[in-house]
Amino acid sequence: MQTRRVGASDLETSVVAFGSWEFGGTYGPIDEADATRAVHRAIDLGVTMFDSARIYGLREGQDRWDGAGLAERILGRALKGRRDEIQIVTKGGVGTRRDHVSHRQGRYAEVIKDVELSLKDLGTDHIDLYLIHWPDRDVPMAETMSAMIDLRRAGKARYLGVSNFPSDLLREAAAHAPIVANQVGYNLFDRRWEREMFATAEELGIGVMAYGPLAHGLLTGTFTAETEFDGSDWRRSRVFFGQPLLTPEHLAANLRVVAELRQLAEAKGLSLAQLALAWALGGPQVSCAIVGARVPSEIEEAVAAADVEFTAEELEQIDRVMLGAAGQIDQVPQ
Repeated sequence: MQTRRVGASDLETSVVAFGSWEFGGTYGPIDEADATRAVHRAIDLGVTMFDSARIYGLREGQDRWDGAGLAERILGRALKGRRDEIQIVTKGGVGTRRDHVSHRQGRYAEVIKDVELSLKDLGTDHIDLYLIHWPDRDVPMAETMSAMIDLRRAGKARYLGVSNFPSDLLREAAAHAPIVANQVGYNLFDRRWEREMFATAEELGIGVMAYGPLAHGLLTGTFTAETEFDGSDWRRSRVFFGQPLLTPEHLAANLRVVAELRQLAEAKGLSLAQLALAWALGGPQVSCAIVGARVPSEIEEAVAAADVEFTAEELEQIDRVMLGAAGQIDQVPQ
């Protein structure tokens, strides 16, 4: 498995990282035995970075808080006995506890508490890369970053980073703490962060971790005009991080785009998912692409895309196909 440095730091990651958002059940029901086999297969294939978040598992309803940390617990159990072979990334700083009244929780005490809970649920004494999941604009950046620095000094977080931080806040965070990564959504249907933040990341020596490289399932080619989502599946709104890609007025156009991309993939001897993942890995400043997997075959397919390269002509063909996409917006998620 190819590896890359995360930005200008000495932290190295496999270019394909394993994402555990699905373990929280927000993509529909999860079978833990299958998930565990997928984790073990990923390690065997050379995947070294495993991503999670405190919020993965939070659900709607009166008892929504009970799910916080679910993905971390499943991942932690799956990694038992193999912890020393891999690196764990997790995220906090958002509302995941019953006493939280707002979505963002960047206060010093809240960040510290999140890490303690994550360490317990993951079954580890340290996190290799800890990220603030979303910026809290109501809290001074210096306060949030002071918590991060103290976690690093205490040995509970080896490296520090952020997620979903636009250029201005990324620059501010980096002025207060040694930020090595910014984890953002990046795929063929969503290049907002590339335009908004990638140049800043390069200037600051910060690596980009790309989540959602398969457009949350759209770029697997499994969606049809009849696709319905389980009631627990966050995609049932058909709007992905502000982009109404699957709403009735845009679905047909985007399914046509997917069909054309599949033809390009097949001409290159790839699956559609492999083409999409390889494209994301070619993005400027991208250190790794995070792929969710419920079963071993999904991570096997993803890993096979790690060494794929495109010619300039192939990239132009992909860009031409994407001109037919619908429902895209310019503003990055807030």
